[in-house]
Amino acid sequence: MIESRAAVRVGRASEVLLASLQLGLTSFGGPIAHLGHFERAYVQQRGWLTGQEYGGLVALCQLLPGPTSSQVGFLIGLGRAGWMGALAAWIGFTLPSASLMAACACWVSAAQGPLAVALVHGLKLVAVAVVAQAVWSMARTLCPDRATMAIALVVGSLLLVVGGALTQLAALGIGAAAGAVMGRVHTPYSGPVSLPVRPEAAWIALALYLLLLIGLPLLAALFPHSLIALSAILYRAGALVFGGGHVVLPLLRDPLLAGGWISDDRFLTGYGLAQAIPGPLFTFAAYLGAASNSGGVPAAAVALAVVSIFLPGLLIAIAGASLWSRLARHERVRACLTGINAAVVGLLGAALYNPLWVTAVHDGTDAAIATIGVALLGPWKVPPAAVVLVCVALSGVRTLF
Repeated sequence: MIESRAAVRVGRASEVLLASLQLGLTSFGGPIAHLGHFERAYVQQRGWLTGQEYGGLVALCQLLPGPTSSQVGFLIGLGRAGWMGALAAWIGFTLPSASLMAACACWVSAAQGPLAVALVHGLKLVAVAVVAQAVWSMARTLCPDRATMAIALVVGSLLLVVGGALTQLAALGIGAAAGAVMGRVHTPYSGPVSLPVRPEAAWIALALYLLLLIGLPLLAALFPHSLIALSAILYRAGALVFGGGHVVLPLLRDPLLAGGWISDDRFLTGYGLAQAIPGPLFTFAAYLGAASNSGGVPAAAVALAVVSIFLPGLLIAIAGASLWSRLARHERVRACLTGINAAVVGLLGAALYNPLWVTAVHDGTDAAIATIGVALLGPWKVPPAAVVLVCVALSGVRTLF
């Protein structure tokens, strides 16, 4: 019997760092595109794992909360070079985009004049286009029948009608309950994933995940408007995000605006900028750390923000790599996940209308620019970086003429 290459440490952390750094500098297009880059780099070019092993990792991480592409890269580094390899994979893939987003926060704060305002407005229209395309794509994948579509519509409608009274956590809970009752399973059991994670390490990671999820809000209550409070908001968002980086928008916006951490304009501008940056969308947290009114050292705020939003996803990936083969056998668990995924579509659809559309689209010209962005991203498959340039340029031309 041939031993799985993913279960053997045959590499060095330095080679993992170099490979992931190359991906961090060149991986445009969002989490789905990232997974394609990973398959080409790690399976086809380097042969660090087989296609079946890679498919198993992707299936596992798509079922877990957190940034899928970052979790997959982290686990590939773990299988290749142990825990140092896992850390190197995360740093290499995250550092370039996190640095760029922190720099963008400084640029936005210094932007002045009508043309600069128009360019910033163009970035908001990019955010509308990106989220609209993501809602359409995710609905086709995660809501394949009437039952799951009904869950998405109910959750989205409740969020729009009830507003802040219905939290995102409650929306996900509604989806899980509905999925369990309806018994729909669109998540196949992918079998065990071979990685050097002992059950003890998995349980420790899961316990730490839950401890921080409960403990950070308690500490934030003692130290309001501190870096601890900012970390609590970002950690909670990272711990509850199903469906990719775009879903983090509504999870972050409400608590950050309510606490006075950042203005709505700067928040949506940063989200638009994130579409033009290679690497994971979760590095939007670096922008938030640099732009927030935390009163702390900017560098510390950026570093803490990035760690806080990524940490829960990495902890749950460690636990999932060891425990998934046991939990996934239960059809009811997978039915709950089907309901959660459908609720994510509703959550993101509600965010598309409010705040994105309400804030960014003021007239027919704005609607036309956003529609062009959706068409470029969807049917025409234009790279997101090019879509950013088109929308920003159109917004600037409108201001000039």
